Amino acid sequence: MKTIQTKKIILLVEDDPDDIYLIGEAIDECQMNAQLYIVEDGEQMLDYLHQKGDYSDPDLAPRPDLILLDLNMPRKDGREALAELKEDPDLRGIPVVVLTTSSAERDMKFSYAQGASGFVTKPVSFSGLREAVCKIGDYWIRTVQLPEEKPGEES
Repeated sequence: MKTIQTKKIILLVEDDPDDIYLIGEAIDECQMNAQLYIVEDGEQMLDYLHQKGDYSDPDLAPRPDLILLDLNMPRKDGREALAELKEDPDLRGIPVVVLTTSSAERDMKFSYAQGASGFVTKPVSFSGLREAVCKIGDYWIRTVQLPEEKPGEES
């Protein structure tokens, strides 16, 4: 049986334009078989995941295979958004890697307690960021197998 290789969907939740650019570049350089979608805060993330408002077209807001989540954002920060996402039975199975400037132990503990799949402090250099993003991609995009979830399907 031949499997068709489709691009994985990565949802980046990040408000800093420089970080958005650098993470996008790192994903390109890592040659992941992935399509990057970007939202700028927790409210947009939840709208995207629930396909509401600007994200009501499923073609513009496909279900992500991985979420890269910053913690410190305006409106609804990553902590609040992570807690809401993991409370939702239709969304909680999506892996979330917290990718943040924070190295605070309380943020790490909180993230894992809320169901984050990983916690990575953003390296300050681009080469460090590229290495971290490549490792995340190697694991979550190339290695791990996740069940396919279709809308309305029971998990």
